[in-house]
Amino acid sequence: MSGWVSRLMIYDFEEGAGFPVLETDMEIAAPNWVPDGSALIVNGGGSLFWVDLEQPELLEIDTGLCINLNNDHGVSPDGEVLYFSDHSYGHGARIWRQSLAAEDDPVEIVGKTPAWFHGASPDGRMICYTAVREGLFGIYTALTDGTQETCVIEGAHHYDGPDFSADGEWIWFNSDRTGASELWRVRLDGSGLERMTADALVNWFPHPAPAVADGEKVVYLAYPEGTVGHPAGMHVALRLWEEATQSTRTLLTLTGGQRTLNVPSWSPDGQAFAYVEYAS
Repeated sequence: MSGWVSRLMIYDFEEGAGFPVLETDMEIAAPNWVPDGSALIVNGGGSLFWVDLEQPELLEIDTGLCINLNNDHGVSPDGEVLYFSDHSYGHGARIWRQSLAAEDDPVEIVGKTPAWFHGASPDGRMICYTAVREGLFGIYTALTDGTQETCVIEGAHHYDGPDFSADGEWIWFNSDRTGASELWRVRLDGSGLERMTADALVNWFPHPAPAVADGEKVVYLAYPEGTVGHPAGMHVALRLWEEATQSTRTLLTLTGGQRTLNVPSWSPDGQAFAYVEYAS
């Protein structure tokens, strides 16, 4: 989105509003909140950037030979490992890992393309991702070294945006298997498939909160009825599904879409989440 301004934002539930962290002419996207709560990680221009919340500025993270990263990245629950998808040198998207401190070179862990990272399990043992295998989109898990790849669910329709529930027993995702894209969840063994939204909106990228003292909460991106895919530069809503009420509500509306909330961005205490909005 050439000529647009990116605003890195935090939505605070106590205040019920979003607040700016920084604004930049660079197209940045898809914030993660690091587990100690001190910083956010965003991508932009094929790189990842560290944003300290006390002194917010874009500090590039060294990812070695991986120079064409997209907006699929995240951090392990212990804050030690950075995961990301990269498609440098004409290769399809592959998943890599390296230390968050960038003290080592990235190691490829899912080399069969395409594969887009989306989340790490709460116990740190597994990752989940979207992949295309034999022409079918599916939701996959693997151990954090890339071994034991397991297809949780796949089909002729689109399956995307997987993320683990706080207890690690479910994977939330979006799919258009019944028409427009809605939110679903399924157990790690592929059983217990449940449709979690059923409305006129086009719903993408569900992210369960890490803290569930008052019931599970899931923030997600909602497009207007009839939207095809998950385009950028749209008038969209960030909405919340709440277990306590078994209902959804709109938190805010903004200009965004693709890049706004692609990956987990909750604060460690579950009281806030980060997102990116755009202005022309």
